[in-house]
Amino acid sequence: MRRMFPIPAILIAALPAVATAQAGPFQDLAALERRLAIALGADIGQPGGPAAPIDRRMKLAACPAPVAIEPPFAGAVVLRCAEIGWRVRVPLLAGGAQMQQAAMASAPRPARADPVIRRGDPVEIRAGQPGFSVSSQMIADQDGAPGERIRVRAGAKSRPIIVEVVDIGLVRVPGI
Repeated sequence: MRRMFPIPAILIAALPAVATAQAGPFQDLAALERRLAIALGADIGQPGGPAAPIDRRMKLAACPAPVAIEPPFAGAVVLRCAEIGWRVRVPLLAGGAQMQQAAMASAPRPARADPVIRRGDPVEIRAGQPGFSVSSQMIADQDGAPGERIRVRAGAKSRPIIVEVVDIGLVRVPGI
């Protein structure tokens, strides 16, 4: 007499293996939190650290390179995977960042570089990746030195965009 297992029992036994196989292509959020806590010097819930854990409901594709942690700005930190194109904004608790900003405010500031682009100057905007490049002519709305971000427009009635000054008459789209 042959004994047959019901099909649902076999499928239930295979579920842990399927779940483990699917966990691989997603970013490890716990490891990302540990890196963030080390970079900030404060753990979750501590002043200057993340206000809350990263939401575990997110399923981010695993980043092939180390995830970039941008400096704190406007009460948050941004985790970015440029290779895939995702980014996560993590709110910070007040305290640590404010103390650092106060210390930086009392320190002498370096001299600002002279602007290489003046308001009203025509500029060439470039964007691209390895293998292609796109450029266009725009008009600067602000003065800017290399490394600074300024507004430019395609025409008098067009909406401005934020760009980063590269050199005299040359700007680029940040992050591209």
